[in-house]
Amino acid sequence: MGMAQPACTLSNPDKPKPKETRMFTTQPMRFFRAASAIALLTISPWCTWAQTPEWPTKPVRIVSPYAAGGVGDVLFRIIGPALEAKLGQRFLMDNKTGAAGNIGTAEVVNAKPDGYTFLIAPTANYAVNQHLFGNLNFDPVTQLDAVVTISEAPLIAVVGPNGPASLKELAQMVRSNPGKYNYGSPGAGSPTHLAGVSFSQLHGNTMMHIAYRGGPPMVMAMLAGDVQLAFPTVTTVATQLKAGKLKAVAVMGNQRVADLPGVPTTIEAGFPDLLFGNWWVLSAPKGTDPKILSRLSTEVRAVLADPAVRAKLAEVGQTTLALGPQESSNFVRSESTRFKTLIERNGIKLEQ
Repeated sequence: MGMAQPACTLSNPDKPKPKETRMFTTQPMRFFRAASAIALLTISPWCTWAQTPEWPTKPVRIVSPYAAGGVGDVLFRIIGPALEAKLGQRFLMDNKTGAAGNIGTAEVVNAKPDGYTFLIAPTANYAVNQHLFGNLNFDPVTQLDAVVTISEAPLIAVVGPNGPASLKELAQMVRSNPGKYNYGSPGAGSPTHLAGVSFSQLHGNTMMHIAYRGGPPMVMAMLAGDVQLAFPTVTTVATQLKAGKLKAVAVMGNQRVADLPGVPTTIEAGFPDLLFGNWWVLSAPKGTDPKILSRLSTEVRAVLADPAVRAKLAEVGQTTLALGPQESSNFVRSESTRFKTLIERNGIKLEQ
């Protein structure tokens, strides 16, 4: 008998190896490397995003184009603490004054859009000055991104203590006595001035405008009887109204104000086009990351939803608006168009 063959033998070197064997002996490392590369490409962008520090990572600068202690400062003193608590960073006011607020506004227009410089400013710096000053070389409507419309202080029509009891009665007196009545303002081109222009237009532009250097001189002129009518904010004449030295006959807004519950709006008085207020918008340089704008807007509006914050704003004559980015942008653009028409129709121009 021949010798039995061993149970395990070496393969015949002349016989080709099965293809299945090559698949699992020569290909696994290549397959693993390819799969790993695909996984890394898929995960890498997420990892980069996840590792990017969330805004804000340092203090945020809020530029106010007016002197310290003004309305912009007051507004941020009210909303700032809660906003800092929500975002974990300081919000620092930087007052850049001059040229009717144009200097501070221009600084933000030209600032780096990195999410660390914002502007808080009123009506004039968003919707009026670009039409009023012939040598202004920027347009805030197109060169700033609105974040949130914070609040508005509606203007009111004010007369002397012995003046007419209503806006309708005042209008009749003006029409019956062309050239006899005048109105004051804290400066040419101010919302108060433009409100007076609008009212005068309804009666053939027969009223004379007298511009003063600020609100206090205008109020003194009214108390002295030098002017018969003005369109200030409630806070400008609050003391005189309470003392009965001046009288409010209309609120130039969509709703009555808490401090003057018995005074009707211009809409109620039959003058629906006489809507004027000094509103405040927070904005950023054009090109700021939309995610930052959305985050900041959301947090500011959350602060403004607090009844305690709204009460504090009401105490300084402000009606909370809390409009988001798109609403604010549309609002500013609409107001700019309205004021442009009014200014051009009346040939009002100023130089810095």
